[in-house]
Amino acid sequence: MKRILWIFLATMGAAHAQDSSDPFADAAGGAKVHKASGFVCPMQIGPFERDAAGERDPQAQSDFCAYSALDGVYGTVTLQPLPGTYDPKALLSPDFVVQEGIGGQIVGEVTRTLGAKGAPLAVYTRTYGTAKIETLHYRIAFASAAVGPWAVDVTVEYADPRDNETEADFLSAVYGEVQAKIAAPAH
Repeated sequence: MKRILWIFLATMGAAHAQDSSDPFADAAGGAKVHKASGFVCPMQIGPFERDAAGERDPQAQSDFCAYSALDGVYGTVTLQPLPGTYDPKALLSPDFVVQEGIGGQIVGEVTRTLGAKGAPLAVYTRTYGTAKIETLHYRIAFASAAVGPWAVDVTVEYADPRDNETEADFLSAVYGEVQAKIAAPAH
């Protein structure tokens, strides 16, 4: 139910953002290009299909692309100009407060090496356990990295152990693409 409400609100934000202030431009194959960063939100990332793209928080100048996979795995990419000092925990703290407020328990916190081969990227991640049904542990992973002048946050909702590979593949694909598109400032 929470996911349906989130998609509704995200879609409303995306629909509202279709005016001249839309942070995304249409591209070939149904892709959306984030105008400010150049990051491309394709229609699909692996088994994930894009559900929505739009403005997330006007005050923070953050924008998002939301994805879902048929097996109930959800991913969201959020792009935001880097604040003065990059602190992933501080950037993600509003999301942490929400998770902890609804009973989420921290099950892991690490810095992972992701991104393009030959140019590893340090990505901070914190994972919360949200529910357990039979043999599946439902998780929400928050990830953040500084790439060029952008903070790129990714959230993935998945079931452990069933979707662990899908979660890892989504994070790797997103951060690899982010590095390729926005790591070097355009000239």
